[in-house]
Amino acid sequence: MFLTFAISTFFSACDSRTSRTPSSPTPAANSTSASSPAPHPLQHLAIPQHGIYTGAYIDWGDKEDSVTLEQIDQFEKLVGKHQAIIASSSYWGEGTFPLENLRLIARHDSVPLVYWSPWDKPYIEGRGPDKFSLTSIIAGEHDAYIDMWAEKAREYGAPIIVSFANEMNGEWFPWSGKLYGGSKPVPGTNPVRFEGPETFKKAYRHVVDRVRAKGATNIEWALHLMNYSLPQEGWNLAAEYYPGSDYVDWMGISLYGAQFADDDWTQFFPLLDWPYEELRRIDATKPVMICEWSVGEFPKLGSKGDWIRDAFRLFKSPKYPNVKACVYWHERWQNEDGRYSNLHVDSSPDSLEAYRQGVADPVYLDKPIIVPAK
Repeated sequence: MFLTFAISTFFSACDSRTSRTPSSPTPAANSTSASSPAPHPLQHLAIPQHGIYTGAYIDWGDKEDSVTLEQIDQFEKLVGKHQAIIASSSYWGEGTFPLENLRLIARHDSVPLVYWSPWDKPYIEGRGPDKFSLTSIIAGEHDAYIDMWAEKAREYGAPIIVSFANEMNGEWFPWSGKLYGGSKPVPGTNPVRFEGPETFKKAYRHVVDRVRAKGATNIEWALHLMNYSLPQEGWNLAAEYYPGSDYVDWMGISLYGAQFADDDWTQFFPLLDWPYEELRRIDATKPVMICEWSVGEFPKLGSKGDWIRDAFRLFKSPKYPNVKACVYWHERWQNEDGRYSNLHVDSSPDSLEAYRQGVADPVYLDKPIIVPAK
């Protein structure tokens, strides 16, 4: 596996968005009002036989959920292309279903990708399990909320891609496998299984089973990992978190270059190449979604424009035929030291030109292909 890779130099570039810690939460932007009856039959996003869906998360604020049509239009004018997928978050601590966001995105002729995060207020990374711990999910303590979410998703009816508890093979979120026994062997397992990943899989299956029991077959499930695990140990590899083919529609990864001025600069190829191979070895039948990809603007470290050019060139390479969607993380934030991490596509003229040229290739699909749900 990639323990033989010279990966230690990649960690600073591959790490999660650890400085994007939301400050005091603002009132929820999403509605929990009753939705209109579902279209019949329920709908799915089809996997394109040819081409790759293009999408974006567009700087939706502290809770990553303040979606507006104006910002979507502005981003699309900036990059010169309609987005097939629009991403945003739904934190469990809000207790809501993001109906208005989903409706807005669907009216725009896009499909929503929802990062559905079992996270309680305050939404601060690195503070350990909270009210919505994996063990409490397994115990059924949040079934009423899960059922409500599922019922509203079914009533909504149009396609939704859900990334539940993303980047669990990292160490920053409260659902990280490291925090639930990590590498401790599960007694009696052969081959040996480990408590951290096994606990995650039980919670993941519990959520998916309850949602499906409510008839929300318009949801497609993305198992959303970090491209390189942290800690980089055998028990924490992507395969340990795979809940089974029946529970996964998309294999997903987050893929980041340098996000901070003190990071090492890593070229795009190693950030994609082995992680893609790792996913393919787990299940070669599943489409791959780059659920988040981005890099900061740090001219002293490397060329962001060239990094983006490499990304669009490699996503469509015949070497990676399972890549069927890529969702850019378009955000800018100020770090505690006062410096900025600017992941916006237009952080420089060269960065924007690289993105516009790359996404203009017709292989990058601007409209979703909608089919009846199974």
